[in-house]
Amino acid sequence: MAITSRISLLSGYADLLLVVVAAWSLQKRAQTSIHWAIFAGFLVGWTSAMPWVVPVVGYVITALFARALVRRIWQTPLLGMFVVVFIGTLITHFLSILVLRFMGSALAFADALSVVTLPSLFINLSLALFAFPILRDLAVWVYDIEDEDA
Repeated sequence: MAITSRISLLSGYADLLLVVVAAWSLQKRAQTSIHWAIFAGFLVGWTSAMPWVVPVVGYVITALFARALVRRIWQTPLLGMFVVVFIGTLITHFLSILVLRFMGSALAFADALSVVTLPSLFINLSLALFAFPILRDLAVWVYDIEDEDA
């Protein structure tokens, strides 16, 4: 998380934990994705200046959306990953902008969208290309071991 947050484009930044939560939530047998989303949200809230509720809510919504997508459409998992990361990034950034505006920041919505959200979206989608196969292999490894022990 510390290394990828240093990857920036304009004022956008990489959100590796959002990408990991999305990739893990898209695994069919991963029933603990909401727990990991809550944990990752608290971790991001603890390490950032943003109120902790924003990343927790954003990550949980992302995980719920991914789980709903897995139950309904499962023919193209990589496309699903891109859709979930896209929606999750937008939700998290919109929540952040709303909270910052509510806290009194003079943040212009158009500037935040063009300088922060769109570059972050590009970086997160680039990370999703690599994170999905890694977490898919991890899920197969973890759940196959549990099946052999049972």
